[in-house]
Amino acid sequence: MGGWAIAVHGGAGVDPNLPKERQEEAKRLLTRCLDIGISALRSNLSAIDVVELVVRQLETDPLFNSGRGSALTENGTVEMEASIMDGPKRRCGAVSGLSTVKNPVSLARLVMDKSPHSYLAFLGAEEFAKKQGVELVDNEYFITEDNVGMLKLAKEANSILFDYRIPTIGTCGAGAAAMDSPLQMNGLPISVYAPETVGCVVVDKEGRCAAATSTGGLMNKMTGRIGDSPLIGSGTYACELCGVSCTGEGEAIIRSTLAREVAAVMEYKGLRLHEAVDFVIKNRLDEGKAGVIAVSKNGEVACGFNTTGMFRGCATEDGFMEVGVW
Repeated sequence: MGGWAIAVHGGAGVDPNLPKERQEEAKRLLTRCLDIGISALRSNLSAIDVVELVVRQLETDPLFNSGRGSALTENGTVEMEASIMDGPKRRCGAVSGLSTVKNPVSLARLVMDKSPHSYLAFLGAEEFAKKQGVELVDNEYFITEDNVGMLKLAKEANSILFDYRIPTIGTCGAGAAAMDSPLQMNGLPISVYAPETVGCVVVDKEGRCAAATSTGGLMNKMTGRIGDSPLIGSGTYACELCGVSCTGEGEAIIRSTLAREVAAVMEYKGLRLHEAVDFVIKNRLDEGKAGVIAVSKNGEVACGFNTTGMFRGCATEDGFMEVGVW
């Protein structure tokens, strides 16, 4: 065993003009979450417990797109989704369409631990949450003033806005910018590519891997849209070899089953973790944009992305720690 390792992300696809203060704010949050995870690992918490703990912290802070601060649907509401996976026996849980559950990742954990199923969505997931006694809040709790303003901008642009907190274009020119954008999703133009899904991957000192991912989805998305984050094998995957969490263009990640691909090329091609992450980013996304964080059972940690940047941080038992944006 190579010791424990942890990585966190706050989304791939960062605006090159992102204000310095926003960068530093994101780094502070990622550092705080790493510190929480490191402390838990040193206290012998299992990998699955640590990924849930860290993602709960990210869901509670409104900076990134999960839990409080989630992106808004076309109707101005929040529909959140999350998944979690425990590597040793590939147990998993996932949820979608949540509007009142304060911490979606913990409901995903309960689906894994307390239900006969792997995935619950919308009304069924909300009913399960009530039966499990998890903390519920009004939908308004998740909605921030920034997101209300960015939804307005997205509607005026008649587009999905990915970087919904950093309006790099004026409202008057938004529609034209969307039409001229070379970036597309399923053939439709998008404005700025910078989703801010959150995730965490951990290998504990016993070599057990786990992964968790949580998101509010896309700003101005159609109601009922489900992205990659709750889909096991796409946004999240963990097995005996590794744990993987993805972020980026959800539809591209779904098509490529990106998280599972990292494990597959390790298993079938014999690649090391860094090689596997590099391979899938370069060869499995077609024209899609995404980022990946991953750990291996040997205590390796890797991050990869083909966007301008990715909010990320990682640490290992031997004292290595890094937090970055670009």
